[in-house]
Amino acid sequence: MTPAEVALFYRRLAERTPNPETELDFVNHYTLLVAVVLSAQATDSSVNLATRDLFATVRTPRQMLDLGEERLREAIKTIGLFNTKAKNVIGLSKALIERHGGEVPADRDALQALPGVGRKTANVVMNCAFGAETFAVDTHVFRVANRTGLAPGAKPEAVELGLDAATPPPYRRNAHHLLILHGRYVCKARLPECWRCVVADLCRYQPKTPPPGSAAPTKAPKAAGRRRGATAPQ
Repeated sequence: MTPAEVALFYRRLAERTPNPETELDFVNHYTLLVAVVLSAQATDSSVNLATRDLFATVRTPRQMLDLGEERLREAIKTIGLFNTKAKNVIGLSKALIERHGGEVPADRDALQALPGVGRKTANVVMNCAFGAETFAVDTHVFRVANRTGLAPGAKPEAVELGLDAATPPPYRRNAHHLLILHGRYVCKARLPECWRCVVADLCRYQPKTPPPGSAAPTKAPKAAGRRRGATAPQ
């Protein structure tokens, strides 16, 4: 996309969703970090169901250590990979106490040094907790950036750099929320809903999917708009 097209792309998404935010439930910076770690390869709604009771009583690293790994596993057993995630949450809680006085650091490198925290998770926390202009590339952002032509890249890191370079100042703070929500509810993986997309005329994806009940496109759409050799974020 040209810079003018990119600006128009974001403007339309922002007009449709003026105050985008994460759909994960949390009560403070620590519970946000835990929720994002738990959300890897899981839906936000499934994480919210599991953490609703957990976060009612566990809101600090010390409280999490007092709960213990066994009871944490029981609390999050409905989430995929719950054994590994429970171990990581206990590990990062211990690390926060030992290295950061029990506080979540406002530093991406420090966050990535915690157990179970990768670049995507660190970017989400930096953005949602501290207002940093970071671009967290999950599967939705990766798909939308490639499918539309906004910031194509074979790997999440390439897409992140492309978004960082292309996104104009008015939209940098909320860009990854706008893209996640667009990918989750409109530009869906298996069948994008192009007929109700506010940026369809700017999007490079072809053929556009027609409204339900109308004639099918002449060429079947690709499942995720991903280029050959592209690697989805984990």
